[in-house]
Amino acid sequence: MVVDRKESIAEAAERTFASFGYKATTMDLVARVANVGKGTIYTFYKNKEELFYAIMNQFIQKLKKVALNAIHPEDSFFTNLHRALYNVLELRKEHQLTIKLTQEIKEIGTMQAKQALANVEDAILLFLEGFVKDAVLKGEIQPCDAKITSFVILKLYIALVFDWEQRHDSLTSEEIADLFDLYLVKGLRK
Repeated sequence: MVVDRKESIAEAAERTFASFGYKATTMDLVARVANVGKGTIYTFYKNKEELFYAIMNQFIQKLKKVALNAIHPEDSFFTNLHRALYNVLELRKEHQLTIKLTQEIKEIGTMQAKQALANVEDAILLFLEGFVKDAVLKGEIQPCDAKITSFVILKLYIALVFDWEQRHDSLTSEEIADLFDLYLVKGLRK
């Protein structure tokens, strides 16, 4: 019963934050959406910020699960990497709360929204770093600085999935894989 109530509060809070953003969401509003008294929320979370970060941590765990499920041991490093990143970034792109937080950062610059999205990016980078280190140890890719390589890989993917479509038609998964292969696997040198 207690777990169900805490879960229903978290679900209501996620919907509320996704609709109104961090700044405009109040505990009163979350309580109304969750159909509980405001005091009930405080039995589980000490304040709005703690509730918000608990929801964002759940999302990060979901991203990790999506990434891990995309890894197939029989596939190459680059195939797995593309599939994992594409699935993670597609989930992030479709996730209403991250969309609202991105909008809130552009319009208001709310620090909690910036920190939450930074935490999401850090989790993706940490996953990538481990994946790159593992590939180096297995001899699948040449030795490299895993932290820098992960950063470059993520930024390239973000550019191809998000940034490109702001001014051009969206790229398909296959087009992104081909570009990834060109830039990172083969390189541009003749």
